[in-house]
Amino acid sequence: MTVKNILISQNTPRVLTPYQAVTEKYGVEFEFRPFFLIEPLTSREFRAQRINILDYTAIVFSSRHAIDAFFALAEELRCKIPETMKYFCTTEVVAMYLQKHIVYRKRKIFYGTGTPDSVIALIGPKHKGEKFLIATSDNSNNDTLYRLFEAAKLDYTPAVFVKSVSQDLKEVDLHAYDMIVLYPSSRRWRKPVFPSK
Repeated sequence: MTVKNILISQNTPRVLTPYQAVTEKYGVEFEFRPFFLIEPLTSREFRAQRINILDYTAIVFSSRHAIDAFFALAEELRCKIPETMKYFCTTEVVAMYLQKHIVYRKRKIFYGTGTPDSVIALIGPKHKGEKFLIATSDNSNNDTLYRLFEAAKLDYTPAVFVKSVSQDLKEVDLHAYDMIVLYPSSRRWRKPVFPSK
């Protein structure tokens, strides 16, 4: 089977270099179209979880969407985030994104290598006494992280800050594509595997 047209289920990325390399090597064409959008919860939806942000001393972020939603909700709910709040992020990219909302200080921002284990290692015994709020999306699977928090006997509460909203794809002719690549837009690009020529 020859693959010529590929539909990717996400927005057009800012950096197209990996896709251009695949186009040059294999002669395929990419089209980007999000199948769903990530949107912040409304204040009403968030309040239904019965969570008071100010009850927590640390927050765990795994995406930039969650960061934007957290600070937007805090402002809408008139919660002034204290200077003492600590931020634990899954990666450095997510941690650096916090600069959009707060003054970046190393003593209160920590980041791992992208794995749940690295977040637990950051917390260690030094931050064991914190009360953690884990920012999630409505369809995320954080079971591994929750198990690690429980095994470490950490005080945590998961809270949904963002939701996935399906897009109308009626006008998209799926038969016009030889391959459709499905993955969330928050994930990093992974080079697709093509059969050798």
